[in-house]
Amino acid sequence: MGAGRSIWITRAQPGADATAARLREMGHKPILSPLLSVRNLAPAINLDGVGALAFSSANGVRAFASLSSERSLRAFAVGAATAEAAKAAGFTRVLSADGDVEALAAAIAARGRELDGSLLHAASAQPAGDLVGALALAGVSARAVAVYETVVEKPDKAFLDGLGEIDLALVHSPRAGKALAQILGRQAAPRLRALCISRAAAAPLKAPQGKGKLGGFAFAPFPIETALLNLIDRQPD
Repeated sequence: MGAGRSIWITRAQPGADATAARLREMGHKPILSPLLSVRNLAPAINLDGVGALAFSSANGVRAFASLSSERSLRAFAVGAATAEAAKAAGFTRVLSADGDVEALAAAIAARGRELDGSLLHAASAQPAGDLVGALALAGVSARAVAVYETVVEKPDKAFLDGLGEIDLALVHSPRAGKALAQILGRQAAPRLRALCISRAAAAPLKAPQGKGKLGGFAFAPFPIETALLNLIDRQPD
């Protein structure tokens, strides 16, 4: 397959620009048309009795940081990118689970006895997983506060008319996978292959509205962007 592919970035900003920069360094042509946008919410942040924070996305880090000056609490991050965002925001005690929400829950539960108080999950209004529920099963007191929401953005007609000229689409979340499947329900793209960051992100493309409308799809073995980008030059099954 080789380099120089045209690759649609479906993720929201500011992550889309970071992904585009990585693709250019790899010799590919990024096409930015996010299927999602991020809007910060303005909940009251109550940290009474909170002994640690959990972030399941870099968007959660940025939204929380805009609402609270607290940086001394231990921060549990779902993966490396989220951990870097937490450090950039000023958190000094950051632990990365290097996985998905299940891995994050396991990492927190393994240190549950070390927590001096409950855990607060700075979350999306539409979380991809139930971190608080998983922690409750592990005996860890936790609650969530929605600090941001993701909103589906519809590409314009000119972009959709050109789908047949695009080689690959990068899908960074289950919500983006669902948005792509909805588009494919109205317009097939038999040349386009979707590369998904996880099995959950790929799941909507197996549904009736996405099935048979793509040139194929694959998902990364680990839910990190490096593993996703490693799929670009892999021959399809």
